[in-house]
Amino acid sequence: MEPTAVTDRDRAMARRCVECPVCSHARRRQRGLAYWFVRRIEGSVCPYCRAYERVYGRKAHEPVPDETDSTSLRG
Repeated sequence: MEPTAVTDRDRAMARRCVECPVCSHARRRQRGLAYWFVRRIEGSVCPYCRAYERVYGRKAHEPVPDETDSTSLRG
């Protein structure tokens, strides 16, 4: 099965998930009510969370990997 191409609409919807206070809290904290909600309910119901998964390749509740690796900065 070939993966679907990511559209501009998908990117716009994923941006809403990035800006969502509930999803942002769940990604940052990785525990609590917001995390449970996003992981169990919203990820299967919310079209913005599904778009986030298509665009970024990870679930809406999964933490964002660090952009900078602290070990590579030290020589």
